[in-house]
Amino acid sequence: KAGIPRHVPALVVQRLCGSGLQAIISAAQSIMLGEGDYMLAGGAESMSQAPHVIYGARWGFELGGGKLEDALWSALVDSYNGLPMALTAENLATRYGISREQQDEFAYLSQQRTKAAQEAGRLAEEIVPVTVRDKRGKETLIERDEHPRPDTTIEALARLKPRFKAEGSVTAGNASGINDAGAAVVVAAGEAARVGGQQPLARLLAWGIVGVDPDVMGIGPAPAIRQALQRAGLQLSDIDLFEINEAFAAQYIAVERELGLDRKLVNVNGGAIALGHPLAASGTRISLSLLYEMRRRHARYGVAALCIGGGQGIAAVYENLQR
Repeated sequence: KAGIPRHVPALVVQRLCGSGLQAIISAAQSIMLGEGDYMLAGGAESMSQAPHVIYGARWGFELGGGKLEDALWSALVDSYNGLPMALTAENLATRYGISREQQDEFAYLSQQRTKAAQEAGRLAEEIVPVTVRDKRGKETLIERDEHPRPDTTIEALARLKPRFKAEGSVTAGNASGINDAGAAVVVAAGEAARVGGQQPLARLLAWGIVGVDPDVMGIGPAPAIRQALQRAGLQLSDIDLFEINEAFAAQYIAVERELGLDRKLVNVNGGAIALGHPLAASGTRISLSLLYEMRRRHARYGVAALCIGGGQGIAAVYENLQR
């Protein structure tokens, strides 16, 4: 459907929340190995269509046996320590002393930044409108994100009850949303990117991928960013803009404190708390959001990073080529 010739091979990358960024990195690695000059990379996730499954049905059940399992919930629970991702965020809130009020304040900021970006048309620049047909044949043009809640208030967020722990602080309002999305980029080799007068958005300078304690998986972007910057020969102070996925407000704030980031330079058009976190698409989406904003601001260097369920972090350093 995309018009790619049949002789061109493809593969699926699985790095959970980091898959979209891993796809970009894998494309760059293939180019560096001389396997081609142009690679199409990205990610797609339809969380609304995650099935309920019955394991073991092929071999039959005893009387009363057989249990439906929510595949979406299973994907959001660490298979080794048994912790839902939200409880890993609760662990970070405890470790870094992050209050419920601080989480709600950040969630509100994410919503307000997204509202401002939508009203100014900044997000429209990076969205490809898609026509969807329902079962009755009615067509709807989807051209803006559906998940943001621009009218939410601090008071409304404060009224929400903790969702995963009785005395916890993670709520539906200060966590990322569940939604569907897709994102894609073309990765090209050097001068090949300029064939036909094309103007590449940025150069991928370096990347970092690390492992962390699964109990606090959300801290992953911090060491991944440090590794990527070291490989790029840059310091945190050299970076003009950051996009760090907001799986949970507590998770983002922990990364912010660990690195000493200036919040004014991070997720300036809102993040996953407002926009949603369609797992495999997020890494590509935040990269695109970062590159468009770097172009608008004539910024030189930017970093995109995500935490990864199971205990990993991934980050990439980009240099703006359209300053």
